Amino acid sequence: MSEPTGAARRRGPFKVGDQVQLTDPKGRHYTFTLEAGKNFHTHKGSFQHDELIGAPEGSVVRTTGNVAYLALRPLLPDYVLSMPRGAAVVYPKDAGQILAFADIFPGARVVEAGVGSGSLSTFLLRAIGEQGMLHSYERREDFAEIAQQNVERYFGSPHPAWQLTVGDLQDNLSDTDVDRVVLDMLAPWECLDAVSKALVPGGILCAYVATTTQLSRTVESIREIGCFAEPQPWESMIRNWHVEGLAVRPDHRMIGHTGFLVTARRLADGVEPPLRRRRPSKGAYGEDYEGPGSQSRGGSAADRG
Repeated sequence: MSEPTGAARRRGPFKVGDQVQLTDPKGRHYTFTLEAGKNFHTHKGSFQHDELIGAPEGSVVRTTGNVAYLALRPLLPDYVLSMPRGAAVVYPKDAGQILAFADIFPGARVVEAGVGSGSLSTFLLRAIGEQGMLHSYERREDFAEIAQQNVERYFGSPHPAWQLTVGDLQDNLSDTDVDRVVLDMLAPWECLDAVSKALVPGGILCAYVATTTQLSRTVESIREIGCFAEPQPWESMIRNWHVEGLAVRPDHRMIGHTGFLVTARRLADGVEPPLRRRRPSKGAYGEDYEGPGSQSRGGSAADRG
């Protein structure tokens, strides 16, 4: 039985072509690709790549300046943060939330819109495996090219489960019986009609947006289209801790807001979503509300004025 795509690059001694992440005594990272006969230079001296080729992962190498560097293969979160970028990447904390709460499983049929630099595509491909399907749509050809290079660099070759289309999802989507849809774009509400037709009953829509105005319109549009269960919006934050003897305290820095996530389950055809029990707060749909459904709530502020 052959190994999954990219698995051989994740284990065993270092080989030519492997990516290596060095960690210096201050915890700073440096990533490079092993090439026979090459030297790695730092302001603290240099060393030959050949010293690592054939060495086990977790080795320590010393520069000509006698500074020790720990050598490991970069984890996927490390890789996506250091990859060449065309667009901003989906950060690992959000990618992990998407994999968990969109329930990305081995063999899943997934549609993704807004490839950016390929960060989320890489996470999704590793989760669905070679028996799954990921069809990614990216409207900008330059972003698609960078993403393809980043994904193939990580796996070491083209991934057999990946198809990349340059163009707008709502104009090009032909996939059917899709298990999951992930939208990382400026206006995900523009794609709701198309993706609702592609998703299987019980399938999950997951949208990643940056601002509160995008979040509001996305949630209200999902409610308005009427074929999804109540959407669930949230964000996540990460705070590291400093632990040194009795000095145990939170770090001064944390990974705060990067984006909002929204998930919603596709209902069976012809089924209306149950009414929400919680009433909206007073003024939630006041005179200045002009989002989805504003006409059915009495028209826009201009209409009422």
